Amino acid sequence: MMKRRKRSTLSTYVYYLAMFVYFIVIMYPLYLMVVTSLKPNAEIFKNPLGPPRSFYLGNFITLISRANFNLYFLNSLVVVFVSLFCIIIFSSLAAFILAKHGFKGSTFLYSFFVAGLIIPIRLGTISILKMMIGFGLHDTLGSVILVSIATGIPFGIFILTDFIRMIPDDLMHAARIDGYSEPKIFSRIIIPLLLPAIASVAVVNFIPIWNDFWFPLILLKSQSVRTVPLATALLFGQFSTNYGHVFAMLTMASVPVVITYLIFSRWFLKGLTEGGLKG
Repeated sequence: MMKRRKRSTLSTYVYYLAMFVYFIVIMYPLYLMVVTSLKPNAEIFKNPLGPPRSFYLGNFITLISRANFNLYFLNSLVVVFVSLFCIIIFSSLAAFILAKHGFKGSTFLYSFFVAGLIIPIRLGTISILKMMIGFGLHDTLGSVILVSIATGIPFGIFILTDFIRMIPDDLMHAARIDGYSEPKIFSRIIIPLLLPAIASVAVVNFIPIWNDFWFPLILLKSQSVRTVPLATALLFGQFSTNYGHVFAMLTMASVPVVITYLIFSRWFLKGLTEGGLKG
């Protein structure tokens, strides 16, 4: 018994030590990002790792007043929220059909969507660019939104289909007896039960859509439609770079991601566990 207790105590200490090291590894770069954003460019090179001598807000003021950060921030918000709305609507409808209204070829269709998790969409960059030019969407936020929707739907269907399969069919049968139509069953029974899984889909897709640099770089040219990652990259000059401005923009750009995760973290973990892992 004593040996088991010692082993248990030792494993507990090792676990907490590992979690502490992991916490430091995660938080230290964030700490450097924030403190660097609060320094003038000259102080960054003199004191790169230490705290700022004074809280210098000039980097943030310059970005907001002169660098059109508000416009870039708004563009990114439009892309993210329109994309997430469409991903959730299309994924939940498709998952409902695939999970509760099986038909000939539904298994193949589900596998086709899940294959989108494996095949990188960047392989079709040239074809996507030609398609957007043909549609007249080149250099518009609509092109990036369409690509984001196409990227997010496979994961949404993967999570939501397995989650809906766990909902008892008796609920739907009882609703039909009460006179509910299929759209009413979907909106009043399925959707409320899907909220944890929908939160998972939203959080998992929010981060890559918000941080996407590749497709905005390919599809957007005008300054008025730039997103935050694209605008951040353009802060790096050929001969000199104001790193205070770069880290200030990175700090402001990370705030929506942190807030979104904190709001949906509980539902996010519950949705992944009950939907994806049990499916």
